[in-house]
Amino acid sequence: MKKSVLTRYRVMAYVTGVLLILLTLGMIAKYGLELDGAADFTYVVSLAHGWLYVVYLVCAFDLGSKAKWPVGKQLWVLLAGTVPTAAFFVERKVSQEVEAKIAEDAPAAVKA
Repeated sequence: MKKSVLTRYRVMAYVTGVLLILLTLGMIAKYGLELDGAADFTYVVSLAHGWLYVVYLVCAFDLGSKAKWPVGKQLWVLLAGTVPTAAFFVERKVSQEVEAKIAEDAPAAVKA
């Protein structure tokens, strides 16, 4: 597996996580605090998060299929972009695991 697959996943996990936190704050401002302009902010951030979450799903699925994860783990990673801050924790755990796997595979590729 190429490291670029992991890099794409990591970038999208962070982008999705930041946008979801912004969306949560926008919702609090819109419905809880009833601030002016919060509705427009929430609209823009929700559109961005929605489209970029689809890109996150593609990158996470690509990583999971190349890492040969079981379905349960794949679903866990895919859903991480829907819970505020979960994407950061899941990304860290997944990155450590995949980087270790890449390091294991690297000497085998050099010998071949």
